[in-house]
Amino acid sequence: MSRSTDKVLRSVGTRPLRPDGVDKVTGRAVFSADFNLPGALHGDVLRSSFAHARILRIDTRKALALPGVKAVVTAKDLPEISDEKAMINAQPPDFRDLSANILARNKVLYAGHAVAAVAALDAETAKQALQLIEVEYEVLPHVIDVQQAMEPDAPLLHESMITKGIKPVPTQPSNIASRHEQVHGDVEAGFAQADIILTEEFSTQPVHQGYIEPHACMASVASDGQTDIWCSSQGQFMVRAYCARLLDMPLSQIRVTPLEIGGGFGGKTTVYLEPLAILLARKSGRPVKMEMSRTDVFRATGPASGSYISMKIGALKDGTLVAAQGVLCYQAGAFAGSPVKLGCMTAFAPYDIANVKLIGYDVVVNRPKSAAYRAPGAPMASFAAETLIDMLAQRLGMDPVDLRIKNAARQGTRTAYGASFKEIGYLETLQAARAHPHYSAPLAKNQGRGVASGFWFNIGGQSSAAMTVNEDGTVMVTTGNPDIGGSRASMALMAAEVLEIDVSLVRPQIADTSSITYSDLTGGSRVTFAVGMAVTQAATELVEKLCARAALLWDIPVDRVRWQDGGAIASIDGTEARQSLAALAAQAVKTGGPVSAHVSINAQGAGPGFGTHICDVEVDPETGRVTVLRYTAIQDVGKAVHPSYVEGQLQGGAVQGIGWALNEAYLYDDNGAQLNPGFLDYRMPVASDLPMIDTVLIEVPNPRHPFGVRGVGEVPIIPPLGAVANAVSRATATRQLDLPMSPPVVLKSILKAARRQRQG
Repeated sequence: MSRSTDKVLRSVGTRPLRPDGVDKVTGRAVFSADFNLPGALHGDVLRSSFAHARILRIDTRKALALPGVKAVVTAKDLPEISDEKAMINAQPPDFRDLSANILARNKVLYAGHAVAAVAALDAETAKQALQLIEVEYEVLPHVIDVQQAMEPDAPLLHESMITKGIKPVPTQPSNIASRHEQVHGDVEAGFAQADIILTEEFSTQPVHQGYIEPHACMASVASDGQTDIWCSSQGQFMVRAYCARLLDMPLSQIRVTPLEIGGGFGGKTTVYLEPLAILLARKSGRPVKMEMSRTDVFRATGPASGSYISMKIGALKDGTLVAAQGVLCYQAGAFAGSPVKLGCMTAFAPYDIANVKLIGYDVVVNRPKSAAYRAPGAPMASFAAETLIDMLAQRLGMDPVDLRIKNAARQGTRTAYGASFKEIGYLETLQAARAHPHYSAPLAKNQGRGVASGFWFNIGGQSSAAMTVNEDGTVMVTTGNPDIGGSRASMALMAAEVLEIDVSLVRPQIADTSSITYSDLTGGSRVTFAVGMAVTQAATELVEKLCARAALLWDIPVDRVRWQDGGAIASIDGTEARQSLAALAAQAVKTGGPVSAHVSINAQGAGPGFGTHICDVEVDPETGRVTVLRYTAIQDVGKAVHPSYVEGQLQGGAVQGIGWALNEAYLYDDNGAQLNPGFLDYRMPVASDLPMIDTVLIEVPNPRHPFGVRGVGEVPIIPPLGAVANAVSRATATRQLDLPMSPPVVLKSILKAARRQRQG
């Protein structure tokens, strides 16, 4: 469907109240921990306290004998998954690894690794049962640092892991799961012509997505094997597919009903409890409910990867970038699969550089398996690249925004990962930053201003939508994607736009896996773009059907009927006749029955997103404390379907990135156990830590979407790491290369710089 993006829109771009807002603020909305069934058992999980150990024996007899305990499961209850069946079309996830993460097989690979699960009449009995499970371990040396894990003599997590992506194929196992290389141009020739070359090393720590709602689910298995799951996730079809493959069940035997989700940010794109709940329900013959504690969320669910990055950049005296090079080493956690390839793709994508070479290493360590977190892999790579850009600007004496404008990717620029940009709005974000009052505001002593940019490619994917006209003329829009960032509102707005009716007449809903055809999960900034495209096409189909119904009522050819202002219009005997949507719905029985439309697509043509952030900080030279004084996030959003939610996405991403930059990190003791598995000690920003996050929405339409949508959720978390670090560096006159920049770290760098100055 084509639709001019410069057409005056009546619904898209407005700010109505969200359809699910009242239920959520009044507590009526049902999240996963709210859901209950009569007779449900309480499930709980025994987790390893060792970071790395061989399991010699598990004895569950005492636990099973405890009154009130109805079922106990270990890895023996999970089907074996062969190498051949581990992956589908060689694409992640690796289901053999996923199975071993659900319940440890042979070895535990991190403190918090699940070893066994029980179902009992109540929570207290379940906890007693866990204490009665006897596990004999052979404790092994562990490694949690990515560089140490890459050493030849490092403790091996997987004795059979041979590094992929290296020729000739290594003969010895290691903790390096794979090597990825991305080359564009001739990087050696590029550096040979450079007047200035800068090289630095960077490190970032794993950070958790920090969603408010911990993982929870309910499972019920009927006597014929039909299985129901109620849970909150980023994709009910993902939960169904993963459980079916992990438990060797047919898809049709599982129905997943999505409940409201209290945050995900990528962390709920996989399963932890659902397969266990099914196994326990199957064994006990009763529904089983499972919930993670916050401690278990931190110990056993995926953080974003920590990283070590070495990066180099070369430029001419006039600021033209001529070469960039980097080695990116990402922690995958206990199983392979870090987003290091995405880090390589996105690091220098905002810039037109003729020669780029990036090498990425995916490294396993004795930590929880990493999981997606907004723009997975991009923030840490961008932190390194944007720091070098800032250092280059200082070396050249150039304004950092002007340097970026000089080298900015534009339409036609070929990226280092091979694609060429079509219509993009990166330059517009830089121009808006330079013109923003924030950028020219004065700074005081101990204050600094940082700028950084970020890029995410955005994605489309398989998406479904169904629309039905109710008898009173209202419209239902049904999709298969959980609402994480306001997608109900955006779907309703796009449907209302096509139908040319008030958005209050459209009711969006999210269906279970048996009530709508397949959709990929909610992630990658794809839903408003891709599912919105399906909704738009379904609405268009609905309009065509309504016009046909009107033609039947008027007994005229359908090509004489047009749709306008929410109704069918035709000229009948020289007079304009009109049938409103409500009138057509009321007469549907005369024209063929209920009116509906259903569209399933594999959406293509996602528009890349770019953002540029400005950050002002003040640093206390006595303590190293960093206070964010002012922050502005500018982003090309394509078209803001609901501007308030788009602004919220920018603000939320910026806040998460600020936390990543300043405070958040997993802390471990010498035994590899996490010291801060809770919000008290894992320091995420709260409202009192932050100023108002100002936003500027740049709208360069994506011509491959009916309304110009690009997707907005990933980009905002990418620039903050670099923007905050550049601001702190300029405030302290010491370059910040390691995150988080907690007060002790910043103070140490200030004192170190002072010593150097004293020593001349």
